[in-house]
Amino acid sequence: MNQRIIRNARIVTPDEEFTGSMVIEDGLIRSIDRGNSSLPSAEDWAGDWLLPGLVELHTDNLEKHLVPRPGVLWNAHSAMVAHDAQCAAAGITTVLDSIVIGDMDQGGSRSQTQHASIEALHECRDEQLLRVEHLLHLRCEVSAPDILDVFEQYADDDLLELVSVMDHTPGQRQWHDLSKYRRYAERNGSFRDDEFAAMVEQRRHDQARYSASNRAAIIAGSHARAVPLASHDDTEIDHVTQAQQERIALSEFPTTVAAAQTARAAGIGIIMGGPNLVKGGSHSGNVSAAELARLDLLDIFSSDYVPASLLLSAFLLRDTVGWSLPKAINTVTRNPARAIGLTDRGELAVGQRADLIRVRASKGMPIVMGSWSRGQPAF
Repeated sequence: MNQRIIRNARIVTPDEEFTGSMVIEDGLIRSIDRGNSSLPSAEDWAGDWLLPGLVELHTDNLEKHLVPRPGVLWNAHSAMVAHDAQCAAAGITTVLDSIVIGDMDQGGSRSQTQHASIEALHECRDEQLLRVEHLLHLRCEVSAPDILDVFEQYADDDLLELVSVMDHTPGQRQWHDLSKYRRYAERNGSFRDDEFAAMVEQRRHDQARYSASNRAAIIAGSHARAVPLASHDDTEIDHVTQAQQERIALSEFPTTVAAAQTARAAGIGIIMGGPNLVKGGSHSGNVSAAELARLDLLDIFSSDYVPASLLLSAFLLRDTVGWSLPKAINTVTRNPARAIGLTDRGELAVGQRADLIRVRASKGMPIVMGSWSRGQPAF
């Protein structure tokens, strides 16, 4: 039996926060007690927080390692291992790597990395190179002509835990403001006015031709395999109404209060990006996470493109929005785990996996001092 005892820790459960001790045996939480432990073998955490390991449903962080600069493609194995280490250091112990399939840019970087990403995910897991648990989230660009072929290739992947349907056609949803879309599209180089207009026209043509049928096929295929579904960038009430009719469980990054309110009324979970809260608003001009939190229209945070934002956003919910720490921590632990059917992690409770993080406050910032996956050190 492999036993470890932690004492004098600020333990945060789904409902309360208290100073106590914990016993871990063979990768599971065996007991949680209030007050201190007198056992000489217990580790003194000196009042640091003991939190569940963070659960990440949507991160683009792997892409930053795969394509560190425009036109530069990095080795997928190296990228995966670096991404994994960054997640462990951020306190993330379960991560769904969100791989975009269906590239709106013919021959773009995503079409060049999608297969290599998923292959590296499997191979690095098989070779036990990863510090934390990595699973798969397929982000499906429904207006891409090739999306169904790629979806069918990976729809039965045994690591698949979430499918999202998204449509980044300019002029609607996240990119309803074409000036903001152009600024984003020109991040790697500028367009002449006629080139930009031609691109927008082509994207709209592809949407009209492919989006509805592709979306319906992906949703049907996901339901047939009992894979949870998310919609992306819901903006109008009709977007959420459609998602409800399609039995979609999660709304990722709704862009308006009206969309979030409709999702809440429909029983659809609401995911917002941690960077939105940390930076004080959306980089594309959409509704702020803080506004939705104050309206109690937020269930889950995603780190999106900054792994460290996940933990920080939970503490900011406490410090700037006024949520209790247990409720805030649930947005990055229990809520995302339960949203995709993971019942063995995401909270500090007897019988749960010992996915844990040690957190210390420094200059008002939560700092991860250590992370453990199934009781084994990850960082």
